[in-house]
This record gives sequence, structure tokens and C-alpha cells, in this order.
Amino acid sequence: MITVRRNNERGHADHGWLDSHHTFSFANYYDPKHMGFRSLRVINEDRVAPGRGFGAHPHQDMEILSYVRSGKLAHKDSMGQEEVLGPNEIQKMSAGTGVFHSEYNGSQTDPVHFFQIWIEPKQRGIKPSYEQLKFDESEKQNRFKVLASPTPVAGAATINQDAKVSVAVLDPATKLDYAVDESRHVWLHVVEGDVAVNGQQLQTGDAAAVSNEHVLEIATNGSKSEVLVFDLA
Repeated sequence: MITVRRNNERGHADHGWLDSHHTFSFANYYDPKHMGFRSLRVINEDRVAPGRGFGAHPHQDMEILSYVRSGKLAHKDSMGQEEVLGPNEIQKMSAGTGVFHSEYNGSQTDPVHFFQIWIEPKQRGIKPSYEQLKFDESEKQNRFKVLASPTPVAGAATINQDAKVSVAVLDPATKLDYAVDESRHVWLHVVEGDVAVNGQQLQTGDAAAVSNEHVLEIATNGSKSEVLVFDLA
């Protein structure tokens, strides 16, 4: 079964310096029908103006992933991490017992476009931790690149939940299959492009909740496309 959630159904907030789309209820956007999917709680697509950002704020008991599409995202936290994240990198912060962090555009001239993802943890009260991993762009070209996994995977972040996050960039007129275990559920988000997922047409910003499917056939139409896939217990 595939249930489509369209781009224009997402929550939206434009603060001038921040343009944000919320797949699930977040901040001032509240929809009781869209509080998350399985352990996936937040998918925020943010565009932040040059030199602006989010001041220091707390998190607790949440697995937080950041994935940059373009620009630079600067990060600083109470664990002593001070890093800059760019395209083809994945950042994970396990908030655990509690951590403060700030995020801001690392450029004074160019905007940053990134996705922030929250996944509810399997175990609460763990020690906070941080990972940032860079990978070659070719690793996601016409194949799935694992960004995060509950068990160690080379080049991927390890998260405290039975969830796997992957990304793929597909050339035009390309098909890619994603096998789904019968006990699993998938949330697929179209980062950019125009694809058919088991025949369902999806465009930039659209998403699909998937249950009771054995395989997802992802086929691009006339444009290069990028998808994020969340494989969830």
C-alpha cells in the first residue's frame, strides 16, 4: 500500500531569513494526522539566508540527522564539536541525556539548503554522541547510499533506532529497485525531480508512505532525480 503526501500539503513557514517546509507537525504547524511515521518524527527542508541561523538550543532523546543539498551548514554543540557540513556528507547527533547546539549558515554570501531529520530513539537516556562523515558523490549515483543505520556501515552514521536512511540520485530514464522486508515500512521523499514509485507519480517535495510492499520500483521520468528512503521497523 502506498499513500502519497504532496509537496503542497506540507507545513510551511517563511521567516525571511528562514524558509522551511515541514513534512510532519513541527513548531507552529500542527496536523494531528501527520505527527510522524513509525519512528520518523521530523523531516524539515530548510533554506537559511547567508550569515543567519539557529542560536543555541537544547535537544534530548532524539536522533538528529542533517543532510546538506547546497551551501555550508555550521554546527557547534556542548560536546565540544564545532564543524561545517557540506554536500555529500551526513551529520548525526544523538541527543540522549541532553545537548545544546547551534546551527547557522557557514557562508556570508550564499544560502544553505538542507534537510534536518529527527528519529525517535530506541533507547532513551544514552550518552550524547556526534558523527560527521563525508562520501564521494559517485556513491549515490544510480544506487542507494546508506546515510544512517542501526548497525555500523562503512561511511554511514550509526543511530540508536531500528531505522536505515539511504539516498539515491537517478539519471533520466533510469530505474532502481529498493527491496522491502515484509515486516518493514518505508517513507520515501523526493528531494528533487520527477519519479514514479510503483506507478505512483511523485515530484519534488512529494512523499510516499509505504507498507506491505515487497519492492519499490523507482523510475525517473524526464529529469535527474534524488530520493531519500527511510526504512523503518
